[in-house]
Amino acid sequence: FFSSGFQVAPETKAVMKWLRSIPFVLSASLHGGELVVTYPYDYSRHPMEEKMFSPTPDEKVFKMLAKAYADAHPVISDRSELRCGGNFVKRGGIINGAEWYSFTGGMADFNYLHTNCFEVTVEVGCEKFPLEEELFTIWHENKGALLNYMEMVHRGIKGIVSDKFGNPIKNARISVRGIQHDVTTGN
Repeated sequence: FFSSGFQVAPETKAVMKWLRSIPFVLSASLHGGELVVTYPYDYSRHPMEEKMFSPTPDEKVFKMLAKAYADAHPVISDRSELRCGGNFVKRGGIINGAEWYSFTGGMADFNYLHTNCFEVTVEVGCEKFPLEEELFTIWHENKGALLNYMEMVHRGIKGIVSDKFGNPIKNARISVRGIQHDVTTGN
């Protein structure tokens, strides 16, 4: 996932270990500076290409997850193109990360490739570093969208994989026909 020679910070290693130890299935990374929801892959399949659509095998699921957030956000769902994030209106307030800009080492790509966790990146507001007095408004603009997104954890396949005696099977591989990305059962 990381290029050779890339030094991984101790806190990043700790988060990676934590993500592998708990069977998370859904997460979101909150950023500032724009109003849009991005989804993997964030790193282009062709590193020399900028703004290149780079879908995962679960493209439809990621679009559904991103739309769940964007559609419930009062500003992202606003159809005005004359506002922050307005250039994403025709896309429904969502975009494939690499199509917006490609970068390596992102959590969403790591989670998808190395855990069972599907993560989107939410650009929660126009200011990269909002002032303290702006935080209350930003929270209220994002609260309903966050709750709507969290409810998406109930979508998709869920259940228990067990042997003929009813004992759960740890690390069983789950495959879905037509999607070349397996997940595994938890502990």
